[in-house]
Amino acid sequence: MQDYEEKDRYELAKKRVDDERGFYTHLTFYIVINIVILIINTNSDNQGFKSWSQWHLYITPALWGIGLLFHGLKVFKRNFIFGKNWEEQKIKKLMDEDDTLDVS
Repeated sequence: MQDYEEKDRYELAKKRVDDERGFYTHLTFYIVINIVILIINTNSDNQGFKSWSQWHLYITPALWGIGLLFHGLKVFKRNFIFGKNWEEQKIKKLMDEDDTLDVS
C-alpha cells in the first residue's frame, strides 16, 4: 500500500513538472516569435517604429497572450474556477440549506 501511494505521489509530481515545463516552453515561444514578428514588421517598410500604430501588429501578441494567460492559470492555479474549495463550500451550503436532499 505504501509503495502504491508513493508511486501515485510521484506520478502527480511528474505531471505537475511536465505541465510547468509546457507552460514555460509556450512562454518562450511566445516571446521569441513575437519579437521576430515585431522586427520583421518594423524593417519591412523602412518606416521603423512609425508603423506601430497599425492594428495588425497587435493581433498575434494579444490573442496569443490571452491563450497564454489561460494556459498559465490552468497550470499554476489548478481548477481556479471550480476547484476543490468550491466543491467543498457548495456541498456544505447545500447540506445546510436542505437536510432532505433527494438521493436518487
